[in-house]
Amino acid sequence: MQLIDTHVHLNFEVFQEDLEALQDRWREAGVSRLVHSCVEPEEFEGIKALADRFPELSLAVGLHPLEAQKWKPETANQIRSLASSEERVVAIGEMGLDFYKADNYQQQKAVARAQLEIAQQLDLPVIIHCRDAATPLAELLQEFWQTNGAVRGVMHCWGGNPEETQQFLDVGFYISFSGIVTFKNAKQIQASAEMVPSDRLLIETDCPFLAPVPRRGKRNEPSYVRYVAESLALQKNMNLEALAAQTSENACRLFGIDPPDSSSTDSNWLASLSS
Repeated sequence: MQLIDTHVHLNFEVFQEDLEALQDRWREAGVSRLVHSCVEPEEFEGIKALADRFPELSLAVGLHPLEAQKWKPETANQIRSLASSEERVVAIGEMGLDFYKADNYQQQKAVARAQLEIAQQLDLPVIIHCRDAATPLAELLQEFWQTNGAVRGVMHCWGGNPEETQQFLDVGFYISFSGIVTFKNAKQIQASAEMVPSDRLLIETDCPFLAPVPRRGKRNEPSYVRYVAESLALQKNMNLEALAAQTSENACRLFGIDPPDSSSTDSNWLASLSS
């Protein structure tokens, strides 16, 4: 069984002492591909160096909505140049809107729209962060579709209710669930997971954040995406292997990455995680 973790931040300081051990554990858990997100373009050289060390990594480049104030006239060209010059870049992001932690609404919208334009120009999907901004973001996407045409992408670490989820399914987006979906009180997120068609479903850790049950409260890591898959399989009444295969196929389709190596073995990952 093979899994794809579609959203990681391995460049964060909390991982720097044990990256090789992390790789051993994610391989033992069946994780054969990872998509490394980007908070701001200045991170990109370090992220690219990680991909040199770990060939499983595909890359994204973009500006997070909580960093929107860092947008400069040259930022669009910087993101476009980085994305087009590196074949391992498979997405623009993470980008989007966050009205929970910041109130620079118009600035965030302008920066999001600019990155949608870059993604469309380069024929790349977007990785979207959305917090307390589902309706404004859906309106922005619908407006962009009407004026510029379609753009594809994923709502990462999705935390919305079913009605909000439907807005993004309606514009063709994939929905990615993180460890939050394993939390006992995450009822609306679990309801959203149940309604997402299997061919639009992705899984992620968003590590080092939001470790799933039974690792909640610990540093999150790519191997734990298996817990997300197990929880979703139960919620959607799917066989775990079928869910893993479907979400991996979806990730390959969205990001244009090669399918996992089916010859890889599924090791005794639980024993390794408890050691």
